[in-house]
Amino acid sequence: MQAGITVSAAELPEVLLHVAVVRPVFLWGAPGIGKSSLVRAFAESLGLECVTLLGTQLAPEDLIGVPQIVDGRSRFAPPVAIARDEPYCLFLDELNASSAEVQKAFYSLILDRRIGEYELPEGSVVIGAGNRATDNALARPMASALVNRLVHIHLRASATDWLQWAGTAGIHPWVLDYLRNRPDHLWTAPPKTEEPFSTPRSWHMLSDALHSYGDDVSDETLRVLAFGTLSAAHASAFRAYVKTVRHAFGLDAVLKGETGWPSAPEDRDLLYFLAETFRARLIKELSADKASASPAARQLAHRGKALLVELAEISLEVAQVVIAADDDGRPVLPTWFLVEVSRDLPRLVAARA
Repeated sequence: MQAGITVSAAELPEVLLHVAVVRPVFLWGAPGIGKSSLVRAFAESLGLECVTLLGTQLAPEDLIGVPQIVDGRSRFAPPVAIARDEPYCLFLDELNASSAEVQKAFYSLILDRRIGEYELPEGSVVIGAGNRATDNALARPMASALVNRLVHIHLRASATDWLQWAGTAGIHPWVLDYLRNRPDHLWTAPPKTEEPFSTPRSWHMLSDALHSYGDDVSDETLRVLAFGTLSAAHASAFRAYVKTVRHAFGLDAVLKGETGWPSAPEDRDLLYFLAETFRARLIKELSADKASASPAARQLAHRGKALLVELAEISLEVAQVVIAADDDGRPVLPTWFLVEVSRDLPRLVAARA
């Protein structure tokens, strides 16, 4: 299921507070963006215990319970995980990954809040969650009868929300600083092949591993950790960032002229990282209209052209990364800056064309 209307992690609690308390909700989203932890945090905010049932690990009888004889009649005794006396949050994780029989067993529990003769205590909430088929995750079609029993909310990954949380959650400083500079690297769409990809969860895993090793982790170990948790491009860029931290080789030093672009062949990943960071700085600080550019932005543009010349002398390919258009062929740097670059660096622009 896809939707053009999404909510961020910061917006979700308000939505759940007004919707989940009156109707069951299904939370859609890509793997690793924090659906489960957000539901648990919401339940905690209401003072409710969060009881999680994993759809992939259930059989219909796990919900319906087992028959027993009472006064000569049979009835089903619901499992203790569900049959509780106090209100709670019933979290049906990976609901759409469960079998059709299990999904069907959830019908009455979701809509009528009842299993057999057991009814959820007043004040309980029911929330389901799952990945989308387009995420290359295990997801089965959800029957229309089940779809129509739920309010569907689509969650998106938000770097702003995640960084705000991460700043108080003990995330490793390298991960925090890197993602503050490259928030676009927090999440990437799941690949078609079986390989790691970047998500808030995978960055959290990398952070835990870095804490375990300590800051003296070797570059080779860092390579294993980064490529074992992140998308390949992000892993390479993160390793290059760590080099800048360890060797005080940051972009600000290059901009101030305190050091030059790294030119050694073994530092090519560092050169790419600095070039991409330089591009991000230009995009962020150069205004679309030169007339409205601040003195600091004009100084950055002037210094930027000189640095592009130096960068092109080391690698024309890497210099082209800085001024490259987006995936749709649209320029991302201001036109006035690109015009000046084309005047002062015709070789670079000709190669780009």
